[in-house]
Amino acid sequence: MITENKVIEIFCIMDEFCRNFASECEKNLLLEDKEHRHRNRKGKLSHSEIMTILVCYHFGSFANFKHYYLFYIRQHLSGCFPDAVSYNRFVELMPRVFFHMMLFMKLQGFGKCSGISFVDSTMIPVCHNLRRYANKVFKGLATDGKGTMGWCHGFKLHLLCNDSGEIITFCLTGANVDDRDKRVWTIFAKELYGKVFADRGYIKQTLFEDLFDRGIHLVHGLRANMKNRLMSMWDKIMLRKRYIIECINDLLKNKANIVHSRHRSIHNFIMNICAALTAYSFFENKPEALPVHVEKSNQLTLF
Repeated sequence: MITENKVIEIFCIMDEFCRNFASECEKNLLLEDKEHRHRNRKGKLSHSEIMTILVCYHFGSFANFKHYYLFYIRQHLSGCFPDAVSYNRFVELMPRVFFHMMLFMKLQGFGKCSGISFVDSTMIPVCHNLRRYANKVFKGLATDGKGTMGWCHGFKLHLLCNDSGEIITFCLTGANVDDRDKRVWTIFAKELYGKVFADRGYIKQTLFEDLFDRGIHLVHGLRANMKNRLMSMWDKIMLRKRYIIECINDLLKNKANIVHSRHRSIHNFIMNICAALTAYSFFENKPEALPVHVEKSNQLTLF
């Protein structure tokens, strides 16, 4: 279970960010907005408190958010959150901090590209396959797609991380969108430089050439029906370190509870993903690649 000291630490970081964000917004208000009065009554829970509650849930202590909020927040942490509202009201307040959560995740939660990146995708089902035709919450949005674990009705989360195990950026698409889709890589290319290591699912000549023209070298394995090719020893070793992105997907699914089929609104589904990715930035056991020392001869080997 996440400790009270960790909750206080996360709240202090969130509160400092929200205060700085509010002050910057006030400085940049237009003159017309300053002259007109707007109703801006403060609620019982501040934005930083709502964000803290959402993030702390994804530390893997509780499998059910309702039990976590009623038992842990309103009872065990009643001293930290004395003005905690009812569960139904809190669910209504969650979408209010979407912009703050996304901005915090982008500016402070995510890492920067170091020239060595890893890419992968994972399925985010929204319901069981047998109930996909009866699902009304995501009707028209969720799609059917097939991954390594079989068919899935929902979405696909594309992740990009650096060699320190920090998430650089992400892209959420339908489950039927290909990993090599140009729209996904248009988003990734804005944050990338150097080499990016991927699995065999990213093999595509046009994708490789397009990224190479942008100064990005896509390194991937070979299929069984493909001919061997020369590859530097360093690239071959780094390709084996793709366990980093696999471990991130495992932490997000099995610890951060990024996947569950109890969503009753699209807004809270998005908030659940954003809070899980933000919570990962506070994890202390991030996987990372150990430094690789290879002779300067740049030896080439058959893959």
